[in-house]
Amino acid sequence: MRRVGLVVKRGEPAAVELARSLVSYLLARGCEIRVEREMAGALGCEEGLTRAELMREADLVVVLGGDGTLLSVARLASEREVPILGVNLGGLGFLTAVQTTEATSALDAVLAGTFTVDHRRTLQGRVVRAERKVRAFQVLNEAAINKGVLARIIDLETWVDGEYLCTYKADGLIVSTPTGSTAYSLSAGGPIVGPGMGVILLSPICPHTLTFRPMVLPSASRVKVVLRCSDEDVVLTLDGQEAVPLTDNDVVEIEASPNRVALLRPPGHSFFSLLRTKLRWGER
Repeated sequence: MRRVGLVVKRGEPAAVELARSLVSYLLARGCEIRVEREMAGALGCEEGLTRAELMREADLVVVLGGDGTLLSVARLASEREVPILGVNLGGLGFLTAVQTTEATSALDAVLAGTFTVDHRRTLQGRVVRAERKVRAFQVLNEAAINKGVLARIIDLETWVDGEYLCTYKADGLIVSTPTGSTAYSLSAGGPIVGPGMGVILLSPICPHTLTFRPMVLPSASRVKVVLRCSDEDVVLTLDGQEAVPLTDNDVVEIEASPNRVALLRPPGHSFFSLLRTKLRWGER
């Protein structure tokens, strides 16, 4: 791992300060540094790259920020699985599990090869309007169809593998990965799923009737959701960060992506330990 990319949370002085120390640390170990164009001057680097270019060139990407910063990088995953190490400078830090005080020791473990790689599944999809693709996307956590602030309950005609499932009458619908099961889907009543499971989750948001419950589908499933709601403000949100406006009869198609995200996990950081420490699992 000679070419190390650094992605730094913008507007966070502590992240910039840590990045500067890591640049010195990595250079001393013979690594080449790749940074974002906006951070090149602050980190004393001659030139910078876009995040997409950084993901193409780096052998390892270190994310200094919160889960949101990591998600913005993970959505750029491609067939070339670039290992990502997340250092938490945000809030919960479920994906960025390494604390700032552990950053150099975690990098020591990574460079020495003593680490675990979690290969996280992603979803890919597209928005079709009048039989024309208007947006393609990839997510690590979830794609969620939500009503706007003043919109009424929306109708979401849902199909799985070409077979009609139901029409959700709800505030929205979350289609998530196992990684996303501890995010938005969990707050909507969805189950917690181990990140290595090959499944897709459907979690309705505030459904109108109690017969609508979260569902767990095989990872090979193809989900199609048709918006049946005229004159309503509805958006498709991607990992809670990007918003795509939807109109009546828009079709959202979602399936498993061949691309996976390689998250690095230092020794002692397991999924169950994260549940206990981050979600206070099992506490009274």
